[in-house]
Amino acid sequence: MRHELPKARAGQRIGLLGGSFDPAHEGHAHITREALRRLNLDRVWWLVSPGNPLKAQGPAPMPQRLARAREVMEHPRVTITDIEARIGTRYTAQTLERLLALYPGVHFVWLMGADNLAGFHRWDRWAEIMHMVPVAVFARPGARARARRSRAALRFAGSRVKPSQAGALARMAPPAWVFLNTPMRDISSSRLRAGGCWSKRLPQA
Repeated sequence: MRHELPKARAGQRIGLLGGSFDPAHEGHAHITREALRRLNLDRVWWLVSPGNPLKAQGPAPMPQRLARAREVMEHPRVTITDIEARIGTRYTAQTLERLLALYPGVHFVWLMGADNLAGFHRWDRWAEIMHMVPVAVFARPGARARARRSRAALRFAGSRVKPSQAGALARMAPPAWVFLNTPMRDISSSRLRAGGCWSKRLPQA
């Protein structure tokens, strides 16, 4: 199985953007480009998950979501991967544990939008995640205030670093997190699904 996983070497700084990507859209691509630029990352991996445990309805088939993601984000430093399906993890905490074991010496950073931080306390073992890897949070329309008042933001207020330090975040010992105000794209996967995005784009796999 190891040869089927993304390649990384010790010392590299890799951002992880997880989610169902159902479907992937320009908002995901925007966060990725900002992460590469502001966090001094070598690469970003999109972790296209088998499914979101917090959502009752399952996502579109994996091949369809992977294909769409590769349409949206074609970049030499970005890898689109179904690694969670390959290593058999479902929750972010499990995935991070496995990645840290599989890639010793790699500096991972978890990437998320501010809307995710607002509900982060509902994630499985969310506080442990903050102690596993540094976290970068990107502003999202309508979510900045909720994110800054969130349970996770308040609990880890003492671990928040200044945006001017974002370029060094990957090598910081967790818990360490940064909130980055960036130009925002008002787009979401749920809105695209409601608009019939899948029926207009790729066929069912």
